[in-house]
Amino acid sequence: MAEHPAVDRSMGARLAALEARRAEAVNAGSQRSVKAHKAKGKMTARERIDYLLDEGSFQEMDLLVRHRSHGMGLERSRPYTDGVVTGFGTIDERRVCVFSQDFTVFGGALGEAHAEKIHKVMDLALSVGVPIIGLDDSGGARIQEGVVSLHSYGGIFSRNVRASGVVPQISVILGPCAGGAVYSPAMTDFIFMVHETSHMFITGPDVVKTVTGEDVSLEQLGGAMSHATRSGVATFVAPNEKACLDEVRYLLSFLPSNNLEAPPDLEEPEDLDAQVVGLRDMVPDSPNQPYDMRRVITAVVDGGEYLEYFPRWAMNLTCGFARIGGRAVGIVGNEPSVLAGVLDIASSEKGARFVRTCDAFNIPLVTFVDVPGFMPGTDQEYGGIIRHGAKLLYAYCEATVPRVQVIIRKAYGGAYIVMDSKSIGADFAYAWPSAELAVMGPQGAVEIVYRRELVDSPDPAARRAELVDDYIERYANPYVAAERGYVDAVIDPADTRRVLVRALQLLASKREELPKRKHGNVPL
Repeated sequence: MAEHPAVDRSMGARLAALEARRAEAVNAGSQRSVKAHKAKGKMTARERIDYLLDEGSFQEMDLLVRHRSHGMGLERSRPYTDGVVTGFGTIDERRVCVFSQDFTVFGGALGEAHAEKIHKVMDLALSVGVPIIGLDDSGGARIQEGVVSLHSYGGIFSRNVRASGVVPQISVILGPCAGGAVYSPAMTDFIFMVHETSHMFITGPDVVKTVTGEDVSLEQLGGAMSHATRSGVATFVAPNEKACLDEVRYLLSFLPSNNLEAPPDLEEPEDLDAQVVGLRDMVPDSPNQPYDMRRVITAVVDGGEYLEYFPRWAMNLTCGFARIGGRAVGIVGNEPSVLAGVLDIASSEKGARFVRTCDAFNIPLVTFVDVPGFMPGTDQEYGGIIRHGAKLLYAYCEATVPRVQVIIRKAYGGAYIVMDSKSIGADFAYAWPSAELAVMGPQGAVEIVYRRELVDSPDPAARRAELVDDYIERYANPYVAAERGYVDAVIDPADTRRVLVRALQLLASKREELPKRKHGNVPL
């Protein structure tokens, strides 16, 4: 009987076996799949992680996990990693958890083992209080695993909700994301997409055509620009993957690691007390002439750096992150160059989502007001402007972070109240001399209040002009509000930056608690 060779149990042999398995896992995708993937201009799952995180900081988890399913051919292919790379590392020396779906392995399709890896890294992020970043590139549920795959998605969704408002959640769509899979990114705080590479949709173009008869391309239906301009799904869009991942790093510089921490501060700039004289000329003398609110914002914030949130959607309201005096702040401002800066359904939703995000993560809010009111019309009324406008009102009323309002020009009617007035809890309210605080614009007010007098007047046009001038002099200015204390001060526009710096310095220690409750009932 032949003797079997002795098994080499030395540490050297064991390490060699380990390295062989590691090499197999790192190269889980076939050469053909990797080549096809890169031909589309896409990085691999590991390349994306290496680019996003600080060099050498990534610690992988569950490298050797593979599925244990049988049937429909799965038993013939059991690659390590099971199509997703998970682990933790640092970005600018701050800890993060990350998962990156690997399209070269099963098309990134999610099965039970794949999902368990994601569950595990999400649980880890929540338990240690660090951001979770998902790099999504998947064909969806793994058909061969059937309902097990669907059940596994549910585990991700429930974790998204548990982590909401506790740790920042960022979804980076770097390929397809279809069907039920889209709901995980939809429940995260920010969604990044890449132009002509990322696609999100519930049902694809073929199904849409079969069911509705609509002939629509993949890009039109679920491309980055469609979601950035029309659906309000994509928070940020980048031209390529590297630019997208750079933007993720930049966004994280404004966010705390969790809801119990403050956002990271930078060193105070030297120009804290400097006047910004150019602000005096940014707002036109005519109340009906548009201007770009973003110019006002960039003139006030540190270094003119402003990361705009949903920059291509609901553009009549601008929101974004910046720093004032080294402190991270969330900015909200009406945009007079788009629809005169009115609030409508889309802008109310955008603002509400942003305000609640800032409040969840302890980011102070600065609101620049130039709002003539809510958008009129049957489309808005039938679409639920009352309900949607209430979302923004609710978000501000609920916010406990430091809140500062600056009224630049028009502040009319209910829209003035909604834009973080003192009456709903702003800590400080300031107004430029150009501010107009009133129930409505002078023309409309005169037509209502003096309707009979104008009808009886021998010269209605002259009398109307006289009454409008009188209304402006008596009501459409900041001084009546200042007398009542509804604004804390009327300031020189050139002093806006230093006034905000001082207000935010004082409010840094603000502590406010809401009444104990399970949760509020936001008007969804």
